[in-house]
Amino acid sequence: MSSRRNFDIAFVGLKPGIHEFEYTIDDKFFVDYPQQDFRNCKAQVKLTLDKKAGFMLLKFEVGGQLEVTCDRCGNNLPLQLWEDFNIVVKMVEDPEVMNEQEEDPDVYYISRGESHLRVSEWIFEFINLSIPMQRMCSEDEMGGPHCNKEVLAVLKKMDDQHNEAPKNPLWKGLEKFKDLGDN
Repeated sequence: MSSRRNFDIAFVGLKPGIHEFEYTIDDKFFVDYPQQDFRNCKAQVKLTLDKKAGFMLLKFEVGGQLEVTCDRCGNNLPLQLWEDFNIVVKMVEDPEVMNEQEEDPDVYYISRGESHLRVSEWIFEFINLSIPMQRMCSEDEMGGPHCNKEVLAVLKKMDDQHNEAPKNPLWKGLEKFKDLGDN
């Protein structure tokens, strides 16, 4: 049995109402996808599927943690994951056309003849969307156990040198216009 089958939900046999599914995601899950810029993923995904007549409401709750490379110092940085995502799955006659025309990314169409719903692509996408664009510890955590103190010292030295650099005389006098926009 393929591990991908664990992410197929046979919704035809489900009664109308709420159904819950839980998935444990680790680095093995991402083998079939392009290389990721994180590692040591230990995520839990709770999926609540509310089956209605003609459509389903899916709520993905992503939790857990993974490791990224810090944008500031280059060390490994553990990140907590905690996000919720909602998808509406509608059953229609021509899902390919409807999916191409749909502008809302939270609405997805499947054929009325479908019997299974594959959720692995959404789980992949939602874990990636749970990772912040800027990957570094907060200012109050900077210099903590996850930081490369040597790199932080070099960055501080470079910042100090930049602040001490002589000002370009071309810009002298323009400071008086700086506050005029606030009036």
